[in-house]
Amino acid sequence: MTAPKRVERPLSPFMIGPYYRPQMTSISSIMIRITGAAQVAGIVLLTVWLLAAAVSPGWFDRINWLATSWLGWLIWIGSAWAVWYHLLGGVRHFLFDAGRGMDIPTAEKLGWAMFVGASALTIITIIAAIV
Repeated sequence: MTAPKRVERPLSPFMIGPYYRPQMTSISSIMIRITGAAQVAGIVLLTVWLLAAAVSPGWFDRINWLATSWLGWLIWIGSAWAVWYHLLGGVRHFLFDAGRGMDIPTAEKLGWAMFVGASALTIITIIAAIV
């Protein structure tokens, strides 16, 4: 009897690219991790801004300039989107833990709902911050 031919393929389904086509469930899982790490930028800016306010008016002026510049706004908006996306991902996982939404079509719809919902909630947050 001959030995079966061994198929060389990657062991992990997260090898998106030449081996696996991107799926909404895997992309949303990866985005949860990315947004969790991205929230650090907003937390650091907020912490430095509050510390500068406690230290001296000179330091506060410097940090406040950064926090209110286009780069600061970019960090605030990106951080808000990351917070909303991460929160909606947590809600999705609560649904999964309850045994709901586990079929592929529903899981994909929930993934798209996280992207759309985070974007809509970020726009609402920006409007609330400006007004």
